[in-house]
Amino acid sequence: MKIPATRRSIDEALDTYRNLLDTISDDQFDITPSDGSWSYAEVYSHILQATIGSTIAAERCANGTCGSTKKGLTLIGRLALLLGYMPKVKATAEGAKIPVKKLTKEEARNLLIKCRSRIDTITEKIKDAPPYSRFKHSRFGMMNAGQWFKFILVHLNHHLRQIDRIKGKLA
Repeated sequence: MKIPATRRSIDEALDTYRNLLDTISDDQFDITPSDGSWSYAEVYSHILQATIGSTIAAERCANGTCGSTKKGLTLIGRLALLLGYMPKVKATAEGAKIPVKKLTKEEARNLLIKCRSRIDTITEKIKDAPPYSRFKHSRFGMMNAGQWFKFILVHLNHHLRQIDRIKGKLA
């Protein structure tokens, strides 16, 4: 994995999320589509909280403060990180531990700033991270710091596609 390229792509994805905030009207930001899927506000809540949580997991791995194991990724985890694409799946009970709420656009902006700060904190640590220091992802298995970093990008891009679907539903 190329850390600088992944970092640039993460920054581009976060820029896209930030720029989208300026194009979504305040009235539409928290509207739940008629099919009951998430609103923009709920997607932002999920993706920003998950990004912060993933940076914490990556940092724990980089610092060697989580367990050392040879257990690795699940098949779906290997495929997602290899292909850079997450299949659309229902959240697991473990993955639903972070409650999704309807953020305001200002809260989303502030969380974006916090995400960027966390990404800044972990980027340099990843290159020297112990490869067997791993922290469990609910669906992807045991991931090391580099894999968590790549997951952040894959997950950000996955939910950008979801935002495109919301646009279509609210149009």
